[in-house]
Amino acid sequence: MKDIVQDQLKSLSEGTTAVIPENEFEIKIARSLREQKPLVVKLGLDPTSPDIHIGHTVVLHKMRQFQEFGHQAVILIGDYTARIGDPTGRSETRKPLSETQILDNARTYQEQIFKILNPNQTRVVFNSSWLADLSFADILTLAAQTTVARMLERDDFAKRYAEGTAIGLHEFFYPLMQGYDSVALEADVELGGTDQTFNLLMGRSLQRFYGQEPQVALTMPILEGLDGVQKMSKSLGNYIGVTEEAREIFGKSMSIPDELMIRYFELVTPLNKEETADFERGLAAGTYHPRDLKMRLGMELVTLFYDREAAAWARQEFEKVFSKKGVPDDMPEFCLGDLELTARPEVISLLVAVGFAPSRGEARRLVEQGGVRINDVKVQAETTHVEVQSGDVLKVGKRKFCQLTVER
Repeated sequence: MKDIVQDQLKSLSEGTTAVIPENEFEIKIARSLREQKPLVVKLGLDPTSPDIHIGHTVVLHKMRQFQEFGHQAVILIGDYTARIGDPTGRSETRKPLSETQILDNARTYQEQIFKILNPNQTRVVFNSSWLADLSFADILTLAAQTTVARMLERDDFAKRYAEGTAIGLHEFFYPLMQGYDSVALEADVELGGTDQTFNLLMGRSLQRFYGQEPQVALTMPILEGLDGVQKMSKSLGNYIGVTEEAREIFGKSMSIPDELMIRYFELVTPLNKEETADFERGLAAGTYHPRDLKMRLGMELVTLFYDREAAAWARQEFEKVFSKKGVPDDMPEFCLGDLELTARPEVISLLVAVGFAPSRGEARRLVEQGGVRINDVKVQAETTHVEVQSGDVLKVGKRKFCQLTVER
């Protein structure tokens, strides 16, 4: 029994940033095996955007490990906490989402998490199930379990307070609500990124107050984005989305900085430690070329979110476009006539209409940076209108292609 406990403890602790506290984690695993009762392992996700990216999958991979040891995964969809929005890392108060937005986002989250997790060992719950029923007296009792001084220990709150930036009183309730979720679920373990440590420890405090055994907090590293500097984020544009096209996932993988390749293998692929260690040694010795390893990483990610066949196709498309300077076989088609654009459209309007730029300002920036081509001829910064014929290929950046037609 002792060897089995140590095996679980070692495997589940591997790759984490912290296990708080380690001795309690060992006790919980031992009791779970002795009583043949799975641990309740909680991961909270606030549906504040419609999709998740591979940065979110770091904790999902760890949750999958718990499942493989027979434990119960509980995905908590924070439909109620999303009304506040997690203030972690924020420099200003979030704008509230509508209930419709939250429910739409929650629906897509439920579909996307099962690209990693085993649905047969996953329970999905919504925290509105209990938070909506709390009375004002209940909320006052909850608020009495912490102090303003403790809340201001959080780096983000402390920084905003020192700078004189507004902090909404409701934002203080976010960690309390997340902590109360652990009480409602009687969680044994809660997973989160390192930026969630304060919230996870709040769960331990509230469980003690409500007479429960405190959960163990497992924190996971934060994945850097494609820029190699900032945390992966959709708002920063440095992300790989789990629902993006196979070709896009593969192409973005090829732009990951060389120094981050091993970290990506470790955090967002199912490869074991021995394989990634071999890659690391090979890179250092020069027996592995960075480009070849990026190809392998792209294959692993596309296989994870699609299948091996899609991964092989995505690699073939990448090699065709970038190595042989070709164009993809299955480009989307855009008809200028559908949006009443003429055969000599304004280039800014064209980029926005096709969907290659979210705004006119961004479209203008792409042109000025030399990132827009028609039939592989760069559109010059001073160009206002372009001549278009049916069959012309519009290219933006390295991976966005579209075949244009003038009229149906």
